[in-house]
Amino acid sequence: MKKTVLSLLLISIFTIYSIAQAPKKPNSSEIFESIQKLNFLGSVLYVAAHPDDENTNLISYFSNDVKAQTAYLSLTRGDGGQNLTGSELKELLGVIRTQELLEARKIDGGKQFFTRANDFGYSKHPDETLEIWNKEEVLNDIVTVIRNFKPDVIINRFDHRTPGSTHGHHTASAMLSVEAFDLASDKAYKTHSKNDIIWQPKRLFFNTSWWFYGSKENFDKADKTNLVSLDIGTFYPEKGLSNNEIASLSRSKHQSQGFGTTGSRGSQTEYLEFLKGDFPSNKKIFEGIDTTWNRVDGGKAIAAILNKVELQYDFKNPSASIPNLVKAYKLISQLKDEHWKKIKSKEIKEIIAACAGLYLEAVANSSSATVNTQNSIKIEAINRSNAEIILKKISINPLEITNSIGQKLNNNQPFETSYKIKIPDNAKETSPYWLREKGTLGMYKVTDLELIGLPETPRTLAVNFILDFKGIEIPITKEVVYKYNDPVKGEVYKPFEILPEVSASFNEKVYIFSNNNSREITLKVKSVKDSLQGKISLCIPENWKVFPENIQFKLHQKGEEQSFQFEVYPPKNQSEGLISPIIEIGNKTYTNELVEIDYNHIPFQSVIKPAEAKIVRLEIQKKGQLVGYIHGAGDDVPTALRQIGYTVVELNENDIIFEKLKNFDAVVLGIRAYNTNTRSKFYQKDLFEYVKNGGTLITQYNTSFRLEVDQVAPFPLKLSHDRVTDENSEVRIINPNHEILNYPNKITKADFEGWIQERGLYFPNEWDSNFETVLSINDKNETPKNGSLLVAKFGKGNFVYSGLSFFRELPEGVSGAYRLFANMVSVGKNTTEKPIKN
Repeated sequence: MKKTVLSLLLISIFTIYSIAQAPKKPNSSEIFESIQKLNFLGSVLYVAAHPDDENTNLISYFSNDVKAQTAYLSLTRGDGGQNLTGSELKELLGVIRTQELLEARKIDGGKQFFTRANDFGYSKHPDETLEIWNKEEVLNDIVTVIRNFKPDVIINRFDHRTPGSTHGHHTASAMLSVEAFDLASDKAYKTHSKNDIIWQPKRLFFNTSWWFYGSKENFDKADKTNLVSLDIGTFYPEKGLSNNEIASLSRSKHQSQGFGTTGSRGSQTEYLEFLKGDFPSNKKIFEGIDTTWNRVDGGKAIAAILNKVELQYDFKNPSASIPNLVKAYKLISQLKDEHWKKIKSKEIKEIIAACAGLYLEAVANSSSATVNTQNSIKIEAINRSNAEIILKKISINPLEITNSIGQKLNNNQPFETSYKIKIPDNAKETSPYWLREKGTLGMYKVTDLELIGLPETPRTLAVNFILDFKGIEIPITKEVVYKYNDPVKGEVYKPFEILPEVSASFNEKVYIFSNNNSREITLKVKSVKDSLQGKISLCIPENWKVFPENIQFKLHQKGEEQSFQFEVYPPKNQSEGLISPIIEIGNKTYTNELVEIDYNHIPFQSVIKPAEAKIVRLEIQKKGQLVGYIHGAGDDVPTALRQIGYTVVELNENDIIFEKLKNFDAVVLGIRAYNTNTRSKFYQKDLFEYVKNGGTLITQYNTSFRLEVDQVAPFPLKLSHDRVTDENSEVRIINPNHEILNYPNKITKADFEGWIQERGLYFPNEWDSNFETVLSINDKNETPKNGSLLVAKFGKGNFVYSGLSFFRELPEGVSGAYRLFANMVSVGKNTTEKPIKN
């Protein structure tokens, strides 16, 4: 679900994340698991290309069974995929998938890293991938993650030796990982990190399986001398779950990709093929690696204390462990090994707080604020144990507010206070670092190099609690959050956001002008603070006109929203460009909107991006008026059809009966409708009956995986993985006299200019003789693909199957895509032409 609310600032894309969520409240069993993990000093890095590529079985196994520091490095954020939960694509989809990965890691126990590589869409070869990505920058990012995370073991998801056999991003991720394995220990190789300390992982593996051998039979016969096998089917009594069940819960967080999976139980084997480093002769992953506290100088004394804590842990009274945990914390804080000191200090502080039932929170009085505004923060601190704890000091960063408290936190007696704060004028809007500046097709641009690799931008406004445990001070930092009570959900947490003071957005992202008439365009303006006034104008392309030139506005209260109307006049000839608002308040100018993304499976998010819309003066004709639309995986095609004058009715399954369908001039199935609509097998007969009696049915692409119907068409048609990924590939018109290319709009090669990301995907590669082909496309050095657009006469009506990526092109205002889609809707309505042959 996406709500465009508005906001502004400069011309870059920002995003505010709901990093803040309900605080963790670990139970006694979870505390014990954390203590066990505290006593393991080893790490594993899993490397692949996209969200969902990771093997959650292995990540969960290393994190929960082995107790290792485990992380997944996804080179991209998945921006180039499809969205099964809504209509967000490109950078908005990347925002969703970033959060889905973080939610998955919360379940399987791993950490998450990224590079600056952008998922630009499907790539057929790693050479193309590395040409569009900046290979050296992505490689540098991988080496940076390795040097910072310091993994003992690296595991690649994909095989680096098989270029061209799978997604180019997949193979490229493995190729770069193999190269980074050696560069990480090369003193001559420099990264962009200030703390650029070389590191040599012990060994590198490839997570192989029978799939990479073509069949289980081939895999069974293969030489496994170089393979390490792991039984990852562990059952965790303290969780009541098997490792595989945890992995399934984790993978099911990839909801935008429809990857919900059912948990399994019992033994299951994973295979790791040794690639580089020291071969483990006993087939143990951590062979030759000291994963105890003896690994670090000064660790022996820490081990003596923490082993005792683990052995004597009282599940009914975790607070009994606090004295020894505090002693261990003091020794850990004195370690010379900065890497393990940082990791284990954080872990043991969380354990001490959990053992004490210590609840620390800083809550703002509002979910957002602007610079130079007054706000308040409510502080709560409560110790729910008999441990002797004194709250010595509270400081608010980076506001340089520090107060001495000296309050003893008695068992179950809350301490509360509040502070008035002012957001300084140099405070940056909360935003994701990888979207702050305009990047390229293949790369994000990141100016603050120290942020590269992180999943999110660190929050700057935080409260630091200095706690005294019998003379030993322990600092614990909490981000400032906002929370409220929802009548249905109860307590709801949101991040405390620093936003620009005003925002603006258009009602539509594309405005089609199909003739010389002007159109009224509405701009919504919203205040993020009290008492705002200024001037609004529109920036328009050359040869377009707008009236009035500007409008004065006044907004009295924070959250107040007003709509303003501008009349836009198109040129006589075909033209297109971008229109954007300019909001002037004093000597400041704002040009951005705020998009809110709200799904139940991820935290609430706000994305600040340029407030712009595409305006297109388009020579287009259409026939028919009433179009029925059956949604699939999520797209904005209905909005696009309304732009060119169609009346679109979005149908639910109760509407899909012949008697209700027969009044429609055409019915359109959204992308993957037969994959996502479980009841499509029941209403498909009504759709075919509609066609048989004279209707036009347009079916957009589906995949053969998880297909809910036996056939997607009234005649035999076989779906394949054929796709054309180069959006500039030549489109050859092989049936120039066909109605769909001539009526009511004459389609030429010019209509395929300006397409984005791809031509199309999952084309049929076999079809019945009743179908007619009209287009032929292929990527470089590939055979022609003629199944992108198929048309068949069925009874009195027409059936159209399209694998062309209209779901990407129409929302971007691609002129030719509109003209061709109008012809598809109009097929069969040219009474002056001969009917299409059977």
